[in-house]
Amino acid sequence: MANEKKVCLSGSKLTKIFGLGRQKTVAVDHVDFTFYEGEIISIVGESGSGKTTLAKMLLGLISETEGEVFFQGKKRDISSFQKKREYWKSIQAIFQDPFSSYNIFNKIDAVLLDCIYMRGGRNLPQAKKVELMSEACSFVNLKYEELTNKYPFELSGGQMQRLMIARIFLLKPKILLADEPTSMIDACSRATILDMLMKLRNETGMTLIFITHDIGLAYYVSDSVYIMEHGKFVESGTADEVILRPKESYTRRLISDVPKIYEEWDLSTV
Repeated sequence: MANEKKVCLSGSKLTKIFGLGRQKTVAVDHVDFTFYEGEIISIVGESGSGKTTLAKMLLGLISETEGEVFFQGKKRDISSFQKKREYWKSIQAIFQDPFSSYNIFNKIDAVLLDCIYMRGGRNLPQAKKVELMSEACSFVNLKYEELTNKYPFELSGGQMQRLMIARIFLLKPKILLADEPTSMIDACSRATILDMLMKLRNETGMTLIFITHDIGLAYYVSDSVYIMEHGKFVESGTADEVILRPKESYTRRLISDVPKIYEEWDLSTV
């Protein structure tokens, strides 16, 4: 099935090294991957496994030390700010910490308007801009009239996360990177956020990449799963292959770390 789909993002020998000499840290170590259009991918690993560094490389926020990223079949070119901005129309992210994702001096209207401008809507009539912002807010169960003239820090963590999804609704990128998008909110809001992301993906056909340590989430939502340890992909395949029939001991340990209600908890690995 995947072979019939178009490749939207791929990487060859992608590597990121921080520091020099004895101080150097290899955060991402010669990884290869192929992500297809409309696919849901999870990159799973513990803290420090390199998954967030990889996400930042895919977004073009940090440069690669070695290797290449290909976007829609061509070698990615983000050599100027203009080219980077063009690339960001197609790839966007939702981060774990919504509080650090906003400029504290910008009101919510400015956050949403910036998305409309990025999509070329700067000259739309004001009424149309308000209509687009209202539609994006209602998609994530927020009321625009209650948000207008407020600052993001006046919202709760869950509302901030939803506002980030409203931004994505306006931008309609081809690829969305979600880095631990539900880790700072309660279980009820978590299900809502996942639901919204799935609904958005079904409506726009975008590729969704989850960066997570939650192997249960990965199994529940993903078409493909990549397991990351010490900067390398140690195992990859369909969600069923990787999670129901794991080959690597690291994958098996991640799975055994998920508490099961009906089994006695094994704390010996902790």
